[in-house]
Amino acid sequence: MKGTVSRLIRIFFSYGVRLVSLLLAVTVVTFALVSLSPVDPVQQYILGLGAAVSPEQRAEIEDYWGVNEPPAERYLGWLSQVLHGNLGESSLYRRPVADIIGERFRGSLALMLCAWVLSGVTGFVLGCVMGMYKDRLPDRILKKVCYIISSLPTFWLGLVFLLVFSVQLGWFPIGFSAPIGVLDSDVTVGQRIYHLLLPAFTLSLMSFANIALHTRQKLSDVLGSEYVLFARARGEGEWTILCRHGLRNILIPALTLQFASFAELFGGSVIAENVFSYPGLGSAAAAAGLNSDVPLLLGVTLFSALFVGVGNMIANLLYGVIDPHIREGER
Repeated sequence: MKGTVSRLIRIFFSYGVRLVSLLLAVTVVTFALVSLSPVDPVQQYILGLGAAVSPEQRAEIEDYWGVNEPPAERYLGWLSQVLHGNLGESSLYRRPVADIIGERFRGSLALMLCAWVLSGVTGFVLGCVMGMYKDRLPDRILKKVCYIISSLPTFWLGLVFLLVFSVQLGWFPIGFSAPIGVLDSDVTVGQRIYHLLLPAFTLSLMSFANIALHTRQKLSDVLGSEYVLFARARGEGEWTILCRHGLRNILIPALTLQFASFAELFGGSVIAENVFSYPGLGSAAAAAGLNSDVPLLLGVTLFSALFVGVGNMIANLLYGVIDPHIREGER
């Protein structure tokens, strides 16, 4: 018990240091890119006001935002506010960035979790089927399907699904996370799931092909090993070999890809949420980038990096649960 606690403390400390370094690097790069953007945030803010602004008022806005200060001073000022729990105020939504992230993250989390589970389960199962029937008809068909889907852009698939399943067949709504004209408090869980299915399915297609093809290759290597040959010589069936020898050896690589797809899901959510008009962090990040909403863009970027980093830490903790040899090696 004491050894397990010390191991967890060591892992959390190690990943904590890495995560803080990653977040600092991400914020520096993001702030530098935003500073080099040709879009004028003050001008975008004035356009959003929809009113005439005098040069004196514009100068006051610039002084309030510190636009004329050197980029290094602006970054250090923003970082100081973040360390005090203040992510700033969105110039686009006129609300605190933390409130917008908390509100939008609930919708994005449901979307990404559904897509993440669907892509992981589907990719792993199809990879096992392809590995068991390597170079036979099921493997050839599924492999071509994976190649085709992995080469298609997500936004194009989303538009096709909208035209087919929403416009022509009418099986799913056109977009949004809830029915139009219904109060948020009156929306049922079934209605939210109904609006979630098509965007989640579209987003899941981003990573399931990679997981399936990688699982197929790993399972093929396992099934061609000497200990599997010995198991066949003892009379074990194919599915018994898969359950006893294959799954344990291919689960960790599949798990690595699955947790690594967190970053892809965040990138894909920007496209999926805009195609399906789904309110989430992705659509908020896109709107912040197009309107040069620097505080919101930095806040979403920081939160996204934190979310992906925590996901990778969870994956490494699960490795020791799945494979005791990794846990023993760390000791």
